Amino acid sequence: MEQFTETNFVRLCGAAAGRPLFSHSSRGTDFFLLPLEVQRLSGSVDRLPLLLRRELLEAAELSDGDRLCVTGELRSFNRRRSEGAKLILSVYARELRFCGEEDGNLVQLRGALCKPPVLRRTPLGREICDLMLAVNRRYARSDYLPCICWGALARRAALWPVGQRLRLEGRFQSRDYRKLTEQGVETRTAYEVSAMEIEEDGEI
Repeated sequence: MEQFTETNFVRLCGAAAGRPLFSHSSRGTDFFLLPLEVQRLSGSVDRLPLLLRRELLEAAELSDGDRLCVTGELRSFNRRRSEGAKLILSVYARELRFCGEEDGNLVQLRGALCKPPVLRRTPLGREICDLMLAVNRRYARSDYLPCICWGALARRAALWPVGQRLRLEGRFQSRDYRKLTEQGVETRTAYEVSAMEIEEDGEI
C-alpha cells in the first residue's frame, strides 16, 4: 500500500442520480444530500450519498445525470429513533467538479478499531470480517466507519485487538438488505467500506 498522510480521504467519480434534498443546518450553513451512482468493475452500481454545503451546490448548478468527480471524507452520525440509534454515513464533499473520467471509487482511512472484529461466513461460504474503525476529525470528534474485508485478510483482521491502529484502502459501497419490521419486510440500504488492503499503523 502506498504511504498516505490524511486520516480520511475519499475520491468518487460517477453520475448525479437525483435532486439534492435538504439534510440539516449547522453553524449557519445548510447542507444537502445528493445521490451519486458509481459503477464497479463488476458492472453493479453503488448509489452513494454526498453531503454538500449550499455554497458548493449553488456554485455547481447541478443537473440529474451530470458526470462528477468529488473529493472529501467519510462522515458518520447517529440518528436516534424510537427503535434505537442508527449509524448514518455520507461523503462530505470538499471539492466538486464536472468531469469526463471513468467511474472511480477510492477510500483511504487511518484510525483505530473501536469494537472487536467479527469473523463470519457468507451463505456462499466466503470468509468476511466486520470492523468498526474510529477515525479522528477536527474539534475532538470522531467518525465511526464500518469496514469489511475478505478471505486471508479477513482471517488476519479477526486477530487484531480493540485499539489496534490501522491504515486501509478500499471503496465506499452500498448494499441492499431485507429487514422484518412490524409493518412487514422492508428493503433497506447499508453503507460500508470494502477494504482491499489493510496494514497496522504504528503512528499515533
